[in-house]
Amino acid sequence: MIFRQFKYVLKVAEERSFSHAAKKLFISQPSLSQFIQKVEEEVGAPLFDRSISPLKLTYIGELYIQHAKAMMDLQCQFEQKIDDVLNVKRGRVKIGSSPFRSAYLLPRVLPIFNEKYPHIDVFLKEDSTKNLEEGVASGQLDLAISLLPVDEKRFDYEFLFEERMLLAIPPQHEIAQKLELKAGNYTDLKAVSLQDFADTPFIQMHKSHKLHRMLISECEKVGFTPHIALETESMTTAQALAGIGIGAALLPETLVIKNHVDKAPCYVELKLRRSAVIIYRKESYLSRATRAFIQTIKQATQCPFGIDNLSFSNKNVNSIVLKLEES
Repeated sequence: MIFRQFKYVLKVAEERSFSHAAKKLFISQPSLSQFIQKVEEEVGAPLFDRSISPLKLTYIGELYIQHAKAMMDLQCQFEQKIDDVLNVKRGRVKIGSSPFRSAYLLPRVLPIFNEKYPHIDVFLKEDSTKNLEEGVASGQLDLAISLLPVDEKRFDYEFLFEERMLLAIPPQHEIAQKLELKAGNYTDLKAVSLQDFADTPFIQMHKSHKLHRMLISECEKVGFTPHIALETESMTTAQALAGIGIGAALLPETLVIKNHVDKAPCYVELKLRRSAVIIYRKESYLSRATRAFIQTIKQATQCPFGIDNLSFSNKNVNSIVLKLEES
């Protein structure tokens, strides 16, 4: 009963609405409201300020949420330890990944994982890197694919791979013309300095993406603040907009190789790298299922021939248990 209380109160706090929370919990709104009122009677004070919309936690409510999360996390870790002690061959792992990473990376990793561990369910949540890190920190996710740097006070991590960063520029840009670049070509790249683009408008990623800060930081290093023509949530959108002349976009080589747009931009190399890692909460208990997933994704992404040359049996592809969490 106590954990159901925690679950219901946490969902209302997350949704900031009784009606939205009730839909997610698959119960009626009146039932949920009555349930929360009983919890508040037991606590002796209201948990939510109902006088404003959306709902807001009271000070007592904030304290309740902190303890509820801690208690549920302890219960989850206890269950994982019991499963491991009893050598249960079933399990689950909750992972977070950006839609971009999910699209090209998980189809290679999951068949391998499923073949080795057919009875471990994988729950996937797709979101921005920032939100995924918060999901790991709060215990909602076991793991997330992220990028360095990470907050090492909150997270431990395992290195996965390094990727080059390219600058996508409009084909009509003067540098593209001067270097005689061919639109869409991402091989035999010409190296340039970011300083050469001080007067170029940029397509910026939303601040929930680490690319947002990376662009600003790298521009500041060479002495200018980028002029932002447009901000977007999608790297694919940034790539396409660069192709039609809106501005330049800082993009990982991995996306450029995997994704093709109708009107491709030109690409130049900045001699800039970033490291992909898989993170988990510092000092948290890692279940056998979680450790198995970490081992599998590390082996897959650190293949000496690169991720494009991974080979594996796909006989179990159709039996993968992949459950998509709601964003």
